[in-house]
Amino acid sequence: MTKTNSSIYFGKRILVSGGTGMIGIPLVRALLALGAQVTVVSLEQESYARALLGSSIAFFRGDLTCNNTCKKAVEGQEYVFNLVGIKGSVGIGVKRAASYFVPMLRYQSNLLEAAYREGVSRYLFVSSICAYPPAALHLEDNVWNGLPKQNDRYAGIAKRIGELEAETYLHEYNWDAVRVVRPSNVYGPFDDFNPATGQVIPALIRRVLDGECPVRIWGDGSVIRDFIFVQDVVDGLLLAMEQAPPCFPINLGSGVPTTIRQLAEIIVTECGASSAIEWDPSKPAGDPVRLLSMERAEATIGFFPKTPLQEGIRQTIHWYIQNRELAHERKNLLSA
Repeated sequence: MTKTNSSIYFGKRILVSGGTGMIGIPLVRALLALGAQVTVVSLEQESYARALLGSSIAFFRGDLTCNNTCKKAVEGQEYVFNLVGIKGSVGIGVKRAASYFVPMLRYQSNLLEAAYREGVSRYLFVSSICAYPPAALHLEDNVWNGLPKQNDRYAGIAKRIGELEAETYLHEYNWDAVRVVRPSNVYGPFDDFNPATGQVIPALIRRVLDGECPVRIWGDGSVIRDFIFVQDVVDGLLLAMEQAPPCFPINLGSGVPTTIRQLAEIIVTECGASSAIEWDPSKPAGDPVRLLSMERAEATIGFFPKTPLQEGIRQTIHWYIQNRELAHERKNLLSA
């Protein structure tokens, strides 16, 4: 992977929205190591943010669906990383459709407008793999070839709207600050390990370590996903902010197809458990295939993920075992 040019971050005033989330925490730490002056805006309590990120950050607690909060948060900032998003298990976006869709539209629009008004020179918008229509392989230019799958249409369309909003500022105002990335299924430390709300990797890790046997999993295990370790995503965000052209979406994934059956077997093995796995084909499992093409990321920003899935899961399990109390303390839905 191409090394990040620290000079574009050193001494810069940088806002990280959602900086107490799974991606936000290692990103903030990376920016601090690069010499940036970081402000974190989050719904979390300041005590929680300080426990994770220390005294070197400035912290702003606020709801970014409020326009005035966005204005205050971006005041004096040079760069903005918009990591705020909503993660959840299969089906939760349908059950809580309004709670997902409406806030996403509000904070995307408000933060973008505030950043433009403030004259922010670089702005990174984190979109999602769920913006894509069903396909065997997701190439960036194919996002408009159909609608996202039914169970992901709210989050997916909201992310598409966020990308389009950035384009409108480029076309009308020539504001070329915005970079766009579309991560695949991100996992790692500080994820949501609640089986009721977490995505497949953290939820399965907790269920296996809690001794559930048999472990019942929705679907038949055949669906294919693209998983990427959180630290690799952080590397990709830094590279994209530095090198990506304006409003030129770039996938951030592993590009490696993994079935849920393979994933479950890895998790059981790495947990040192003997849990039996039972599949429930009557329950929804999402798109049959979600795999990102990584050609543009490699060619444009020199991004190559370096953490194999088994190693990333091993690190995630180790972190969870060492930090169970912290892992169970949160999650706000509005954080990436």
